[in-house]
Amino acid sequence: MEISTGMIPGAKRIVLYGPEGIGKSTFASKFPDPVFIDTEGSTNAMDVARFTADFSEWDTILEAADEALKSGNMKTLVIDTLDWAEQACIRKLNKAHNTDNILTLDYGKGSLFVVAEFEKLLTRLTKLIDKGINVVLVAHAAMRKQELPDEMGAFDRWELKLQSKQVKAMVKEWGDMVLFANYKTIVIEDDKTKSKKAQGGKRVLYTQHRPTWDAKNRYGLDECIPFEYEAIAKIIEAKAKTAAPKKEKPKKEEKPEAKKEETRPEVKKLSELMEKDGISLNRLLFAVCKKTQNFTATTLEGLDPDFIRNSLIDKWDKFVGYAKKFTEAEVESMEVPFE
Repeated sequence: MEISTGMIPGAKRIVLYGPEGIGKSTFASKFPDPVFIDTEGSTNAMDVARFTADFSEWDTILEAADEALKSGNMKTLVIDTLDWAEQACIRKLNKAHNTDNILTLDYGKGSLFVVAEFEKLLTRLTKLIDKGINVVLVAHAAMRKQELPDEMGAFDRWELKLQSKQVKAMVKEWGDMVLFANYKTIVIEDDKTKSKKAQGGKRVLYTQHRPTWDAKNRYGLDECIPFEYEAIAKIIEAKAKTAAPKKEKPKKEEKPEAKKEETRPEVKKLSELMEKDGISLNRLLFAVCKKTQNFTATTLEGLDPDFIRNSLIDKWDKFVGYAKKFTEAEVESMEVPFE
C-alpha cells in the first residue's frame, strides 16, 4: 500500500442555496457542460441542456441520475432544486405508507424511511463524482429563529429549505462546498446626523459556517467571495491528477557478441602439437622469448603466422627439446614480456 501527499483534483460536490431570484440557476449554468434535472421549471427561460421529463415523480429523478451515469460527454449534473426533489421523495413515501406526512410517523420511523430513500439519490450522485462528473445541488434558503440555551434572546438563521432534518444534515455532510448566496447590504452613515441607512446590496457567496447561516468549503476560500462562477472556477476546473509515468531504468546497452574468429590453421596445428608433447603455453612462450630475445606476444594468435609455420611447426621436434630443458622454477621465476 502506497502513501501519497498533496491535493487530488477531481469532480466536485457543490451544494448552493439562497433566497429566490438571486441567480442560483444562472450561477450553476456556468459550470463545465452542465445538464439540468429541472424539478421546478427554473431553467425554462435559459439556454441550457436539460433532461426532459416530469420530475414531480421521485422515480423519474432517480432514472435521470441513472441516465447521467451512462453519459459519455457530461461534465456537470445540476439538480435544480433539491428541496423540490425532496418533496417528490416524500410524496412517494406518503403514498406507499398511506399517510399525509411520512415525517410525523411515531418513533421517528418516517424520518428513517425518507433518509433511506434519499440515500438512493446520493449514492447515484457519488458514482457520478467517481466518474469525474461534477454535481451541483441547488436549493432554496429558509430562515428560522435560532435560540441558544446559554444566550439571551434569539436570532434569525439561514439554512437549506429541506423538510427532513436528517436529509439536511446528510446533504451538508455530502458536499465538498456548501455555499450560501445572499445580498450583502451596504450601510452608509450620514456624517452630519450620524444616522445609518442601508443602500442597495451586492450578491455574495458565504463559504464558511457562521451562527447565522450554514456554509463550508474544503479549499481555503475566503469567508465572503463574489457571487460569480469565476470565484471558484480554478477549484472546479482543476485537472485530474495523472500518475507520473514510471521511469524505466535505462536498458544496459548489450554489447554485440564478439564474432568468434575461426582458429587459424597454423595455430590449431601448433595447439595439437603442444597438447601431444605436454608443452604449456607459458613454457612455449618462455622458450620463444629466450630464443628470439625480442618478443611481446602473450597468446598463440599473437605470434607471427610465418614464425609459427617455419620456426615452430616445421622444426617442432628440435624446438620441443629446447623448451623442455628449462625447469618449472626457471619458467616461473624469470621475468619475461608475456608475464
